[in-house]
Formats: sequence, C-alpha cells, structure tokens
Amino acid sequence: MKPIVFINLPVADLAASMKFYNTIGFINNPQFTDDTAACMVYSEEIMVMLLTHEKFQSFTTKAISNSHTHAQVMNALAFETKDKVDELTDLAHYAGATEARPKSDYGFMYGTAINDLDGHIWEFFWMDPTYIEKSEGEFENQ
Repeated sequence: MKPIVFINLPVADLAASMKFYNTIGFINNPQFTDDTAACMVYSEEIMVMLLTHEKFQSFTTKAISNSHTHAQVMNALAFETKDKVDELTDLAHYAGATEARPKSDYGFMYGTAINDLDGHIWEFFWMDPTYIEKSEGEFENQ
C-alpha cells in the first residue's frame, strides 16, 4: 500500500467547507463523513479531513489557533501546468478564498497561495520538471 497523507483541518462550518473543497476539485468520500467530519479526496494518496472544532478538539489538548490571524502550516499542491495553477486559483476565489500571496513566476517555478474559508493556507504551484531532474550540483541561484 502506498503511503496516504491525511491533512486534518478544523472548520467552523462543515457544510460550507465541503462545498468549497468540492468546488476546487476535491471529491467527498461518504464512508468517512458524518455530521462532525468529512473526508475530501484530492488523489489516491492525499485526503483532507474537515473536522468541526469539537471533533478536531477530541484529538488534541492544544487550543485551535485562529487561522485567519495565525499560520501554523502551509499546505502545497503541485500541478502539471501554470494554467492549472491559474484555473484552481480562480476556482478557489470563486468559492470564497482570499489571496494569501500574489502569484509569482521564477521561470522554473510559478505559483500563488490562497486562504480557504477558515484561513488555512494552500499554495498552488508548478515547477519545471527539467529543473527538478537536475542533479544537486547543477542547481543555480535563481
């Protein structure tokens, strides 16, 4: 079995967050969804668990930080083209996201970042596969 990444996010409004993630291309897995949590599938290896604050709090004794004012983690998704980055960014804004960082183009890498409805940061980026394939000694300062 391949490793699977589950990103667990506390959300204020489960239904609104499910709609947001569905709009940007995640698919709900009803097998792991109830009135306190929703499993949103990005790929076979990446799942986002949207958890009500009460449900999230049942897994930790730490306080839930306010993601609108504090950053604890930035999640990043790589895409195969710059156009796909732009497409997903546009969909996210349509679904209610706000800009966390403007688009940047470094030639070998292109991307942006958005805040979801609860302020969780998602980076969307493309990286030139030929740049990635260079051996470590061939990387140049960009």
